[in-house]
Parts: sequence; C-alpha cells; structure tokens
Amino acid sequence: MANSKRDLFIKRRLRVRNKLRKVNAGRARLSVHRSNKNISVQLIDDVNGVTLASASSLEKDLGIVGKNNIEAATKVGAAIAERAKKAGVSTAYFDRGGFLFHGKVKALAEAAREGGLKI
Repeated sequence: MANSKRDLFIKRRLRVRNKLRKVNAGRARLSVHRSNKNISVQLIDDVNGVTLASASSLEKDLGIVGKNNIEAATKVGAAIAERAKKAGVSTAYFDRGGFLFHGKVKALAEAAREGGLKI
C-alpha cells in the first residue's frame, strides 16, 4: 500500500529529530516550519525546554508579511542569526523537520550561516 504525502512527511520528520537527539551535545536546535503562506523558525534549547529566539515572515518589521518565497526565507534567516547573537547562541543544529533541504529551507539556512550562526 502506498504511503500518503503526510505519512512520508512524518517519517522524515521523526528520522531527522531522532538523529539530532543522538548527536545533540547540549546545543540549541534551529527548527524550521514552512507553510503555503509563511515560513518561521525557532531557536530551541531542548535541555531546558525553552525557546531562545524566533523569527517569522508574519512579523511586520521584516517587511515581508504574507510572502513565502526565497527572498522572505533569506530575511527570516538573517533575522534569526541576529537574534541568536543577542541570546548568546553561536552554534545550533539545523532541524529541517520533514521538509527537504531545498529552496526556501536551504535559503534560510544559508542566510543564518552568513549572519554568523554556525549550523
């Protein structure tokens, strides 16, 4: 029986998160969520269960409200790198969830790297 798209997405997400748990040495996790209309990212401390910083294309100060393209992902990536520096985080694991590392997700990761965040 063929798997649905949702089932495949959940399998990928669980596989990525389980691998991150095995190699996580107390580092923060940069978790990405992409919808049809927006993209958001959180910097999460899994040891304490706290969100350290977040950025989203829904924020009005970024000037990309309602856009979900590579340009918006780049701005969100730059914003999370800046906020991570303010929070005192320099390295993090990139948790792409069940999303493929391609297009918007890749643009966000590269912008965060250019902003000084080591992924």
